[in-house]
Amino acid sequence: MSDLLYVNGGNPLSGEITVRGAKNFVSKAMVAALLGETPSVLRNVPQIRDVNVVTGLLELHGVAVDADAKGGVLTLDPSNVESAHVADIDAHAGSSRIPILFCGPLLHRLGEAFIPDLGGCHIGDRPINYHLDILRQFGAVVDKREQGIHIRAPRGLHGTKVNLPYPSVGATEQLLLTAVRAEGVTELSNAAIEPEIMDLIAVLQKMGAVISVDTDRVIRIEGVDRLVGFRHTALGDRIEAASWACAALATGGDITVKGATQPEMMTFLNTYRKVGGEFEVGEDGIRFYHPGGDLDAIVLETDVHPGFMTDWQQPLVVALTQARGLSIVHETVYENRFGFTEALVGMGATIQVYKECLGGRPCRFGQRNFHHSAVISGPTPLEAAEIEVPDLRGGFSHLIAALTAKGTSTVRGISLIDRGYEHFQEKLDALGAEVGRD
Repeated sequence: MSDLLYVNGGNPLSGEITVRGAKNFVSKAMVAALLGETPSVLRNVPQIRDVNVVTGLLELHGVAVDADAKGGVLTLDPSNVESAHVADIDAHAGSSRIPILFCGPLLHRLGEAFIPDLGGCHIGDRPINYHLDILRQFGAVVDKREQGIHIRAPRGLHGTKVNLPYPSVGATEQLLLTAVRAEGVTELSNAAIEPEIMDLIAVLQKMGAVISVDTDRVIRIEGVDRLVGFRHTALGDRIEAASWACAALATGGDITVKGATQPEMMTFLNTYRKVGGEFEVGEDGIRFYHPGGDLDAIVLETDVHPGFMTDWQQPLVVALTQARGLSIVHETVYENRFGFTEALVGMGATIQVYKECLGGRPCRFGQRNFHHSAVISGPTPLEAAEIEVPDLRGGFSHLIAALTAKGTSTVRGISLIDRGYEHFQEKLDALGAEVGRD
């Protein structure tokens, strides 16, 4: 299929689509299955590239994966886990950063693990030193080689105390997947507590883990000798749901997102209402719509959960180009997340980015020379353009901009969006979008 998408925009999106399990949870739950001695069943699994990558990596390590793609159900049997060849891991993982999370489970099952050079979306530093430092604290020996990193646990893994300098989601996941079978008690301070993290904790508890979460971002894990498989239905993807909600706002449309749930989206819903969007929470989803009239400019600051999620920021910025007045957005989670605004400016948006902290408080990027604040002046009509997708979330935001702009835009690199949004072109068709590929 062509990596080009032609978008004839300027028309409201209207209709109903469905989102399945959260991309940021499903792949981690699949990795967790490695820890069990019996098969696991994961439901509500989307058909996205990350699921395919993890499926391939699990199969390389001897895990039998049975997929009912239509029903969104995976059965994972880790009875015959084995070491995989370095070249196979490297070739299959590609630019994915997921292999780093295999380390803890593989150290428990095999006593060793290997990770190739890691890729991922270029939105910030996202170093893996947090992960490697955590593994060292558990007693792992980390050996950096030309092809990647080899990790061993010659004396097993033992509980430890970790205080994260920042509540990193990836580092919290690493610790959970490593600590549940480490000997003794592990305590993690300044942990991430995103809904996807809590769902992973629920999965691990079903497997036999003993995990407590305190109100002060402290997670305690009592290591156990044995874990079994789980049966679990993944929580809905709040990032995709918010992206479609912003598409409804930017295009003046009306989109019902089945599978969207209110508890995980409360912060987003409050902001959506402040901008001027309306929503109705139903039994099986949320209807998002533009009620007519002017949208309102806002001041917004991203933060870790329960703050406004960084992945919600980019699609909302597109909608803010259609709001009356000056909106200010302060990004505190990823330092380079405003790179996507260049394309919006090329389409007619009035957006200026700044190195200063324009939020209510200084953040860790304020003294580091990063453009991490933006001022959006609107409303500005957007014009069709040729667009290059920079990363997954920025790419979907560019797609929203193309749907908002009058005329036909050419969006290149659309395969990046395929990676994280299930059947997104079919969903566009269902909403009445005029899109096509060669």
